[in-house]
Amino acid sequence: MQNYETTASRSRNMAAIKSNGTKPEMMVRSITHKLGFRFRLHARDLPGKPDLVFRARKKVIFVHGCFWHQHKKKSCKDGRMPKSRLAYWVPKLERNVERDSENRKALRRMGWEPLVLWECVVLKSPDAVASRIHAFLTPTPAG
Repeated sequence: MQNYETTASRSRNMAAIKSNGTKPEMMVRSITHKLGFRFRLHARDLPGKPDLVFRARKKVIFVHGCFWHQHKKKSCKDGRMPKSRLAYWVPKLERNVERDSENRKALRRMGWEPLVLWECVVLKSPDAVASRIHAFLTPTPAG
């Protein structure tokens, strides 16, 4: 017997999805802390409320969920558009992608440098994420 999810149960599941403190975000926070970098969380005064904020460096990190932010990498299975209720999902998810782009542009205009880390990469390759974070946050020597 197949277990079909009801509309009400799916709605409850989607409503329970949180935006802060997700597993990928917690992993990035842990990795960053172990690398010796200190940060603030979810600065409301910056566009997009970045997940990690490094004020002295004027750098921010966003940890994007592949579904909600529509990760376009072919190998990412979670970034696919749903197959049902397209009239609802397409505008909603396209607006998320558009808002993300606007927020990154606004941050750059303000002199901030954003880095986006995708959920699938964080979960599958934490060592690669650590290298990327270290390279992003370590100042390059002038000259």
